[in-house]
Amino acid sequence: MLVRLSVRDIVLIDRLDIDFSVGLSALTGETGAGKSILLDAFALALGARGDGSLVRHGAEQGQVTAAFDLARDHPALRLAQEADIETRDGLILRRVQFADGRTRALINDQPVSVQTLRALGNAIVEIHGQHDERALLDGSAHRALLDAFGVLAPKVEATAKAHAALLAATLAAQRERELVGRARRDADYLRHAHEELSGLAPEKGEEEALGRRRTMMQQAERIADDLAEAHEAVAGQSSPSPALSALLRRLERRSDHLSELIEPIARPLGQALDQLEEARLALEAALAATAFDQGELDRIEERLFALRAASRKYAVPVDLLPEQASDFAEKLAAIDAGEERLAVLDREVADLAAAYAKAAEQLSAGRIEAARKLDLAVTAELAPLKLEQARFTTKIETDRAARSPSGFDRVEFHVQTNPGTLAGPLMRVASGGELSRFLLALKVVAADRGSAPTLVFDEIDAGAGGAVADAIGQRLARLAQRVQVIGVTHAPQVAARAERHYLITKDSVDDGARSVTRVEPLDAARRREEIARMLAGETITQEARAAAERLLGASTTRGRRAAKARAG
Repeated sequence: MLVRLSVRDIVLIDRLDIDFSVGLSALTGETGAGKSILLDAFALALGARGDGSLVRHGAEQGQVTAAFDLARDHPALRLAQEADIETRDGLILRRVQFADGRTRALINDQPVSVQTLRALGNAIVEIHGQHDERALLDGSAHRALLDAFGVLAPKVEATAKAHAALLAATLAAQRERELVGRARRDADYLRHAHEELSGLAPEKGEEEALGRRRTMMQQAERIADDLAEAHEAVAGQSSPSPALSALLRRLERRSDHLSELIEPIARPLGQALDQLEEARLALEAALAATAFDQGELDRIEERLFALRAASRKYAVPVDLLPEQASDFAEKLAAIDAGEERLAVLDREVADLAAAYAKAAEQLSAGRIEAARKLDLAVTAELAPLKLEQARFTTKIETDRAARSPSGFDRVEFHVQTNPGTLAGPLMRVASGGELSRFLLALKVVAADRGSAPTLVFDEIDAGAGGAVADAIGQRLARLAQRVQVIGVTHAPQVAARAERHYLITKDSVDDGARSVTRVEPLDAARRREEIARMLAGETITQEARAAAERLLGASTTRGRRAAKARAG
């Protein structure tokens, strides 16, 4: 429930803090005092569209904060937790409105998107008036209300899951069918391309390896003569190695007698001979590497030409030709195996369609039974609201071809306001005052089944008086036994039934330079005076005060009973 509403610098409100509690709270005041401003501010905190004109003149920004205390299992807390918001101490919704039109949304002092704020606000508060456009005029809301009234959540969830499974299987079958269809249309091309690439048998990295080999062979041709001449100089007839080797042997035979003289000469001569041998071996290896078959070079050229031609033809790099060949093979395999896979998928779709139809039929049957009970319950509430001749019916249109996560039913509330007239959609047949009373009857019947924990009624009693206003007050009080109800009202009969009464006034400040809206709770004496004003108008008479006393006396007795009912 809403426990505190704080408003700063919004239109005529400079600073306002209101504490709320369970039960029925009434807000009253003269026309123009600021009731609409207060509701607009509250709606802003719940995620309504912002507007720079809401900021009080002279202020840079306005702010609205709404603090809620919710049951631990309330869906709003789960929504907050999914958004990584800590909810241990309840929920505090805050909206900052800047004069330039920008807004900032926070939940428990954590910045969030306006969409997140609105989703949470819709889960914990409903604001209704005689021109309500959510709970009554929105067809999808009719279905949701009927499902909540019939406690059909398990059937709704089962239908949604069956629909999701069916949709996934249908899309999978559709994708497979499209794949096989495209492959079948291109079968001749695919088969030819696959055979061509299979015959070519390209390998990843082959182009680079062939290119390196071709470059080496082309360059080897240029240096082969130089290598041969170098080999002749090192290992041929003109090689110094035999002479040096013979000289080294003679010197080594004489080293016994003249070692100190011979050793410095023999050592570098031996090293020179070793270096010449290494050079010989390296030259022979180089000559072997440069020796190639001209036919091999021609074959390399032809292979590169064939690979690059295929690359151009299939519009892929040479290195991706193996993958292209595999892709063609897969598409051909899809043609061969596609029919079998499609048959399996089609059987799965048929099975899931049957499962969905079964779940949706069970949901539809539950809705028909819930609609019968809802019609009886709502119609029973209409007579005290001076709609004795009216009839409320829930029209369910079933189109089994129209599959959706919520089943194949279209739900719409219809009313017949007078005998002899045709029943029709609630939004077209009921007048503004009648619409508000139908709304109240629906809320009283379904308050403990899916309703938000806080309901705000904005002048739902507009145009009603006497017994009708009293009947509205009685139902608001009954509703307040199960949820928190806040009513903005001009009807003394409604205000008298409230457990708390707040007066909205517009006062002049700064020597009349500006006006501000105030809201204050009324004690017993001031409450009697306010209800007397609502009864008598501008001039309050003793008769009005006495009538107010009687209204309050009767309401106090009923209030004690309501408190006991809530406690029980």
